[in-house]
Amino acid sequence: MIILGIDPGVADLGYGLIDKTPNGKFVCLTYGSIKTPAKTDLATRLETLYLKLTEIIKKYKPEIAAVEDLFFSKNIKTAMAVGQARGIILLALKQNNIPFNEFTPNQVKQSTTAYGGADKKQMQKMVKLLLNLKEIPQPDDAADALAIAICAGGFCDFRLQEK
Repeated sequence: MIILGIDPGVADLGYGLIDKTPNGKFVCLTYGSIKTPAKTDLATRLETLYLKLTEIIKKYKPEIAAVEDLFFSKNIKTAMAVGQARGIILLALKQNNIPFNEFTPNQVKQSTTAYGGADKKQMQKMVKLLLNLKEIPQPDDAADALAIAICAGGFCDFRLQEK
């Protein structure tokens, strides 16, 4: 089962694709981030995210996806932009008939490290271990996206949004 994990962001959207084998092991297929220039208008940045994410979906054909749920932010402007990026992500998934679920940062931490209060370094080390990688995935957004995919793959009762 190919799983796409997505860490939403406007400047840097992290993605990670893993394969959950029939014996329950996770294999990393690819990871990275989609970057958009800061001085570009928001509509163009969102279009870039949508088009590049759609390319990734078409290339790897994930069966399911998981997106990090929006968490409370003190910076309203940043929260609004990330919310708009999440809308673009959900649209791309919907238009490509990919069922998805959303997980909070604590759920992702709990499922990858067994501790909901894990810090970023602990998460990155566990992603490296769980996927048998030679080094910690970079950038951080890609490592987070892989953790989100692992979280999705670990939930036996994965309730997907309707196609």
